[in-house]
Amino acid sequence: QLQLVESGGGLVQPGGSLRLSCAASGFTLDYYAIGWFRQAPGKEREGVSCISSSGGRTNYADSVEGRFTISRDNAKYTVYLQMNSLQPEDTAVYYCAAAYRPGAKFNSCTKDSYDYWGQGTQVTVSS
Repeated sequence: QLQLVESGGGLVQPGGSLRLSCAASGFTLDYYAIGWFRQAPGKEREGVSCISSSGGRTNYADSVEGRFTISRDNAKYTVYLQMNSLQPEDTAVYYCAAAYRPGAKFNSCTKDSYDYWGQGTQVTVSS
């Protein structure tokens, strides 16, 4: 059974850092693009950063470009989101999601393109 489990969320002060992890099980991660999405209260779920199945292509929302870095270790079945210079507007539940795209070029952050979702991890940025 395909499963995604996020971890690494928590409470951090403005300007701080967190690293989120997305652990995959039940499928071969190499064939899947992975995206990080977030949803703040009262807002729609939005794409934050996405990475192709091989890791060769990445995509970032304008709001996180230069602050967040997505990476993956297929051998460890894990995708990471390093978040630096966090701001209160980054507060949200963060989800990882998988899309079967073995062609290695797909890195879209359109949420409708993703078929499998984790349960999310809360990130709160506050002083």
